Amino acid sequence: MPTIWRNGPYRFFFYASDRPEPMHVHVEGGGGSAKFWLRPVHLRSSRGLARHELSRLEGIVVARHEQFVRAWNEYFEG
Repeated sequence: MPTIWRNGPYRFFFYASDRPEPMHVHVEGGGGSAKFWLRPVHLRSSRGLARHELSRLEGIVVARHEQFVRAWNEYFEG
């Protein structure tokens, strides 16, 4: 489970088994989790996070989009 980035209680990561799915990032922390597709950026699923937290997390995914895409490509495409 490579961790891509941390922000406060939130950890942004993907699972080694995620390769068959479209490019995405998981987020855990604050008592919940979420999954965001990266192309285009949008919320795929969430559990236990308030709407304002999801909005904040989506803003982080947008702001760090290039970093997350680069991390995905480096991990899965070597």
